[in-house]
Amino acid sequence: MNTLAAYFHTLDPVVVPISGDLAVRWYGLSYVAGFLFCFVMLVQLGRRGLCLIPRERVIDAMLYIMLGTMIGGRLGYALIYSPEMLGPKFFSIHHGGMASHGGMIGCAVACWFISRWHAQEGTRLTPTTTHRVPAMHVLDMLCLAGPVGLGLGRIANFINGELLGAIVAKPGEPGPWWSVRFPQELSGWIAPDKIDPAISHTPELSPAQQEQLLALVTKAVGAPITDPRLWSEGLTKVIRNAEQYRQDLEPLLSARHPSQLYQAIAEGVLVGAVAWGVWWLMRVRNRTIHGVVSGCAFVAYGVLRVATEFYRLPDPQFGASARIAGLSRGQWLSVAMVIIGAALIVWAVSRARGRSGEPAGSAA
Repeated sequence: MNTLAAYFHTLDPVVVPISGDLAVRWYGLSYVAGFLFCFVMLVQLGRRGLCLIPRERVIDAMLYIMLGTMIGGRLGYALIYSPEMLGPKFFSIHHGGMASHGGMIGCAVACWFISRWHAQEGTRLTPTTTHRVPAMHVLDMLCLAGPVGLGLGRIANFINGELLGAIVAKPGEPGPWWSVRFPQELSGWIAPDKIDPAISHTPELSPAQQEQLLALVTKAVGAPITDPRLWSEGLTKVIRNAEQYRQDLEPLLSARHPSQLYQAIAEGVLVGAVAWGVWWLMRVRNRTIHGVVSGCAFVAYGVLRVATEFYRLPDPQFGASARIAGLSRGQWLSVAMVIIGAALIVWAVSRARGRSGEPAGSAA
């Protein structure tokens, strides 16, 4: 079934405006919710003896995890996608710019620091022993909690109208019922007849459609467009008030894959199912191998990320080099995750076999 607009995106990324660009946004709340879930999970598993992080230090652990995620994600985005952010813009987090692969590396570093802590084990009948928390155990715990934050982050990407999916129907053409039309794609038009390819994957418009866009922006401004400032002001108003201008705006938008939702399901639901499934299976078999949950989660994330990014457009700032050998930078990083995950599984299993005469432990 084809319609002109199966879903016309009018979601507001702002929950509570504060001042200017400063506001409470769904994207920020997705991080808060993800960290909160991680905290509650660590506490609950700790009470059942399934998490070796000392319960009195869970809050400290969360501080390390949050710093690792935020710094790693921000630094990863700057190094991989936007080098110009390595300056004052680095701290402008309200303008967005986080890389999931960088956040994962930051979390891995946080796990190493947390593993330097000491935990105590013992019962009324056995002496208490002190030992360090295995870094792989901490990483396993984060791989159980992480998919929730990843999934919520992708939903927030959809609400923001960013990381757009591949086009399935050009502006004015009927699109499949599952496709989405994002007004945000017009932000690449920096003038009535000029596209800036570094801003967004903006589809070209016919001369007649360009005239319609000029008329629409002029209508929003309420005055003839005489300079770039007025154009930018009017276009921003049209995008932010898409529902108000829907009748004129809809024929100017392409229909796209909702790739953010594909990745929310893949990274949030499927990766989580793999991580929790492996963890549960080891518990059923009463066999703990630290690092297996993490390795399986890495492999699942990498495979699913590679698959879903075929429906998502690569970052436009790289031009012709956006895809290398048919894969985007995000996909190549995900290929590396698959390799690292597989190596981690082999290493963890081999290490466990080498210690087959030792107790396997009770926490995973």
